[in-house]
Amino acid sequence: LYRQILFPRMIEEKMLNLLRQGQLSKWFSGIGQEAIAVGVTQTLREDDYILPMHRNLGVFTGRNLDLVQLICQLMGRGEGFSKGRERSFHFGTLDHHVVGMISHLGAMLPVADGLALAQKLRGTERIAVAFTGDGATSEGDFHEALNLAAVWKLPVVFVIENNLYGLSTPSDEQYACKDLADRALGYGMPGEVVDGNDIMAVMSAMERAASRARAGEGPTLLECKTFRMRGHEEASGTAYVPDELMEEWAKRDPIARLEHRIIEAGAMDQDGMSMVRAEFKDQIQEAVDAAMAFEYPMRSVDEELNDVFAPIDFDHVASGEETEEMRYVDAISDGLKVSMDQDENVLIMGQDVAEYGGVFKITDGFVKRFGRERVRNTPIIESGVLGAAMGLGFEGFKPVVEMQFSDFITCGFNQIVNNLAKTHYRWGANVPVVVRAPIGGGMGAGPYHSQCPESWFTSIAGLKVVAPATPEDAKGLLLAAIDDPNPVLFFEHKLLYRSLKSEVPTGVYHEPLGKARVIREGSDATIVTWSAMVHEALCIAEEMAENDISIEVVDLRTLIPWDVETVLESVAKTSRVLVLHEASTTGGFGGEVAARIAQDGFDYLDAPVTRVGALDTPVPFAKGLEKQYMPGARLQQALEELLEY
Repeated sequence: LYRQILFPRMIEEKMLNLLRQGQLSKWFSGIGQEAIAVGVTQTLREDDYILPMHRNLGVFTGRNLDLVQLICQLMGRGEGFSKGRERSFHFGTLDHHVVGMISHLGAMLPVADGLALAQKLRGTERIAVAFTGDGATSEGDFHEALNLAAVWKLPVVFVIENNLYGLSTPSDEQYACKDLADRALGYGMPGEVVDGNDIMAVMSAMERAASRARAGEGPTLLECKTFRMRGHEEASGTAYVPDELMEEWAKRDPIARLEHRIIEAGAMDQDGMSMVRAEFKDQIQEAVDAAMAFEYPMRSVDEELNDVFAPIDFDHVASGEETEEMRYVDAISDGLKVSMDQDENVLIMGQDVAEYGGVFKITDGFVKRFGRERVRNTPIIESGVLGAAMGLGFEGFKPVVEMQFSDFITCGFNQIVNNLAKTHYRWGANVPVVVRAPIGGGMGAGPYHSQCPESWFTSIAGLKVVAPATPEDAKGLLLAAIDDPNPVLFFEHKLLYRSLKSEVPTGVYHEPLGKARVIREGSDATIVTWSAMVHEALCIAEEMAENDISIEVVDLRTLIPWDVETVLESVAKTSRVLVLHEASTTGGFGGEVAARIAQDGFDYLDAPVTRVGALDTPVPFAKGLEKQYMPGARLQQALEELLEY
């Protein structure tokens, strides 16, 4: 135990020297807090999950990560766990059951719920342990994660490292309760205050919490009281900390306390401890020398781009000859059923998705067919459920998360754009999560139930964005999305749910993501569009045909990745193009499509690229105002001007 707690301290001391020498860019010190990370890690089984934070070097050393690779990680070398793409402990290694942090504090706590749920579903005795600082307990993810863990009785332990400061803000300016552990009662779980500088006390508390989790009794909140002996990071210093507080906590140093206990018990003397230190010093220096021998990474643009998404690991299945007439809403429901029938790792989570069947009844009857374990109602916690889905994905599940309305996706924005999107690029883990979200106006639902938010996400590397326009595509693209090892946002237009029907192949088939479809041939102009606007385009094309004007319509189907080649082929044929989308014109994804056409298809064009989108206002409620807002109100005039240019 002494070796386990001393080793990360000595690595830190070496890192601080390297920082002063300019060999290291940044360091977040855990000196004085080692008893928590080490005590927790030494108590757990090797296959339990740990989700550490900035100051938990003892987790990584306790899980016996290769020391040279670990130091390469800390020093930004390409041979580290994140290939030089991330700093310090912002990485994970599923081989060691460690899932690293992101800078947005609290974000990993719901991920621990998902990892714990995976164990509960599979009937193992494994648990998940998530660390957080005192500052992050004010974040929404903290409360959502604790609430979900308690409601679902998950085998997870939340460990607060209360070091009395959130950067420079003292704890009495962060929360008004006496102890953060008291918050556990409000969520229906035990809470315990622990002396975080006593490794034996940490291990004892952790053993109680772990035993409880393994026995199926649910989560525990541990508040480990400790102190940060250095700045939040080295550049910030500690000038804001009273000297007497530093002196008081220096006397409670966790390593000195353990050394005293060991000497008192006669287990080792000072000479023995000096020998351990000398051994570690040589071992660490050798690893640092090996790490510094590696160059800073430099890879080709293609290599970097190829690592944004995990490669597809399944063979696309073509549709069969048998079809059945389905509405758009039924095609989505059938896609979910077929996927869940063929793969028990597929499960659905969201608000009111179980017995109620979701607000649009897409999962109606699913509980009877698949059971509540796989069709799970959640509290109103968009961020919490998205983080949990990520944890399930790490364990090989294929979670499908339903947003009641795409407008509410903002409440889970951080999990989508910073956690789901970036993880594969950062440290190579697959994140097979599908987020289904009903979009669009035309139903008089007002500003918060009518938005088309695809452009909020199309600029975020690591996300795939799908927007089907037909029942056939809705099912085939959904099946492909569920089998894709990457996070996919699947936008379903509400107006199409029950207003559109067509023949849909039965059984399993995949429509490949990233492939557009020419759904109407033409020669005079091209309309590039997606989702419900496909039908606006087809309607205007039919009207124009009566005047012998031939309009080609290209349905992108997938916005990221999008099929540039098919679009340019169409533009080369017609020489005129209009990009149509329902979202507000400024900043809409149509701007990206138009820019790419202008850049790569300029020689084909006989007129400027035209864009038609909604007005740059929120979506209004009144029918007349909403009709004026929608792009259909301006489509005919824009198309006529394009043709006349």
